[in-house]
Amino acid sequence: MAQLHIEQWGDGDRTAVLVHGITADTNSWWRTAPELVRQGYRVIAVDLPGHGRSPRWEAYGLDAMTDAIAEALPERPDLALGHSLGALLLAGALDRLRPRRVVHVDPAWAAPPDEATAKVMTDALRVQKDWSEERIQASLARWEPRAREHKSTALRRWDPATLDAFDGFGGYDPPAPKVPSLIVLADPSHNVPPPWARKLSERGFTVRAVPDTGHVVHNEDFAGFWAVLQEWL
Repeated sequence: MAQLHIEQWGDGDRTAVLVHGITADTNSWWRTAPELVRQGYRVIAVDLPGHGRSPRWEAYGLDAMTDAIAEALPERPDLALGHSLGALLLAGALDRLRPRRVVHVDPAWAAPPDEATAKVMTDALRVQKDWSEERIQASLARWEPRAREHKSTALRRWDPATLDAFDGFGGYDPPAPKVPSLIVLADPSHNVPPPWARKLSERGFTVRAVPDTGHVVHNEDFAGFWAVLQEWL
């Protein structure tokens, strides 16, 4: 199986690995990666299968995608950060990657309540493939222009068949973390609603929300996202 595409920034003494969400690619980290470099990290980000410059597969499954990122990324990074689908895959790869710290950004851990809702959710993502520049600007008005440009490029490269990986997805309930772990949530978060967030906090996760943000927290309010991350780090 062809290797996944990797992007790298900086040459610091510490290593951070980044895993983007569905429909995105490594350019999702266009602001995060340089800031981490300034903090002394060597940053390595991966394009998920069917995303960015990584190969397309004949079929996609969560387990296979998890295996792929575990093989593509270096072991024992000082920091591992995943968003949405990337956070779900990262959670499944933690025992192999063995990072010293972990950040999950609005992780795609919640299962849809029923099949009809699941279809609505996947259909809403699938139609993004055909979004025009005008639709991107209108739908993502709070994003900076460069972030919208990266979204447009990522959508052109994205294989919508990756959505099939979620067929039959029953949700993911993470065990107590083995290393310091931060969950950064949108406000409101549909992936980790408040009752669940409280349980995860009791389980040992640090849980923070960035006020009045949508799912892609680091593009909705980068300053707020970075402030939360910096305080925790």
